[in-house]
Amino acid sequence: MNFTLRQLRAFCMVAEHASFSRAGDELNLSQPAVSRTVRELEQALELRLLDRTTREVALTSTGARLLPKLRRALAELDEVLDETRKEGEQALGSVHVASSPTLSASLMPAIVAACRERYPQLGLSLHDQVQRLNVAAVRGGEVDFGLVVEPEDCEDLEQETVLTDDFWLVCPADHRLAARERVAWRQLDGEALVLLDGSSGSRPLIDRLLREHGLDCPVAQQMGHSHSVFRMVAAGIGVSVSPGLAMPLPEGCGLTARPLVPRAGRRIVLIRRRKRTLSPAAERVWCLVLEMRKLLETLAPAA
Repeated sequence: MNFTLRQLRAFCMVAEHASFSRAGDELNLSQPAVSRTVRELEQALELRLLDRTTREVALTSTGARLLPKLRRALAELDEVLDETRKEGEQALGSVHVASSPTLSASLMPAIVAACRERYPQLGLSLHDQVQRLNVAAVRGGEVDFGLVVEPEDCEDLEQETVLTDDFWLVCPADHRLAARERVAWRQLDGEALVLLDGSSGSRPLIDRLLREHGLDCPVAQQMGHSHSVFRMVAAGIGVSVSPGLAMPLPEGCGLTARPLVPRAGRRIVLIRRRKRTLSPAAERVWCLVLEMRKLLETLAPAA
């Protein structure tokens, strides 16, 4: 059978008013259009639903049995569609966002708070994990989108830049470079480094910058979290190249941070699957983060 929602609604309206013309007024259709629409439904069903005379329109026995069932079905459909529309308007539902520990600590609190204020009925779930897992979660549809360091391979991902996070030198306060207002990359040559490990989105960028500046810097330790990196530096294991959003430095640790020049940083981006539509709630959170770019920029120390 091939019939349309318009045909079903037209039949119900004619049955309710016992008139094609009055049904047409309700549906904003001409009387002939309503008559043709109901006739097409009867042809699709191969059943007569209405008896027509010059004086009246009456339900057949088949039409009378169909009408209450059809009214209930259309009412349920209208309810479902109305709930869907309200979900879009009011940002109802759950949104899952992937973010690395550094970004979860520095940027996501402001984003979660703003989301709660604007969309109190929306549930925002944060997936706090390393970069590799975040990108995989977006690609696999486990989360709606991610806030990550710019991924190396992202042809299948749509991305929007949120901010640029500069790299800084972190060293003990009595280190030879600590007295400088700014530190040139070339001045790191020969320094032992304590860096985030390969699970961090920043590490490939740092390695590339070291190569571009022709630096010979042995990596003394690789850690999974910035706090661990800073403790190693404080213990004299080496100095570190750290993203600004990993700071502030632990209180009383005896470390200092100096901007590296020429300025270099990492792009913090929103990523989502290309050519995939977000839920209305997720789309609203995505747009909210983009609206907050200027505020979020203030959370990253500027070199």
